[in-house]
Amino acid sequence: MLTRKQQELLLFIHERMKESGVPPSFDEMKDALDLASKSGIHRLITALEERGFIRRLPNRARALEVIKLPEAYNPSLQPRRGFSPSVIEGSLGKPQLVAPPAPPKVANDDQNGSVSVPVMGRIAAGVPISAIQNNTHDITVPADMLGSGEHYALEVRGDSMIDAGIFDGDTVIIRNATTANPGDIVVALVDDEEATLKRFRRKGASIALEAANPAYETRIFGPDRVKVQGKLVGLIRRYH
Repeated sequence: MLTRKQQELLLFIHERMKESGVPPSFDEMKDALDLASKSGIHRLITALEERGFIRRLPNRARALEVIKLPEAYNPSLQPRRGFSPSVIEGSLGKPQLVAPPAPPKVANDDQNGSVSVPVMGRIAAGVPISAIQNNTHDITVPADMLGSGEHYALEVRGDSMIDAGIFDGDTVIIRNATTANPGDIVVALVDDEEATLKRFRRKGASIALEAANPAYETRIFGPDRVKVQGKLVGLIRRYH
């Protein structure tokens, strides 16, 4: 999953190079994404490089190469200066450049009422990291685990939810949702940049993302900084 900021930066670099053949400067990228400092751009560049979307060329100033664009990128929806591309933010059916998790489909070997759910990458149960929105593979789960709605799966990395029975290496089944009740375990997107699996709470007008491990502190955010991306409905664990 590319976060909103990652995708905005990738498309901004792509467009600038199409126009002038030269990558934008870090100051230009910072201004285009309305970030307070260039450190945020460094972080986004590193994330895009790790995910194979761009490459930094050695020994050359401002040398960036765009290797690929998001699979659902539509050239007719190319970003313009002052234009922010639409991305998935927990809702479906809106114009978007990043494809949402596909709805579950009936598995080919549907002899026991099972369905196939797309695995969309990894989610942090610890210090937030950027989630990955790529359908890496599908898994088959019992239909009665899902209920109504659209679902996707994420592989858990980290130990902040162990007291809720969620361990590093587990696969969580998520129902796509944009709202949550206090106490729900949710996929939360923080500042349009980082995704994490935490228990959702309200602290007055603020939102608390609460770990289920005393080694991790509860993090408090203003309501405009957190977007719910889905709610936990099931868990799969493999024993080796």
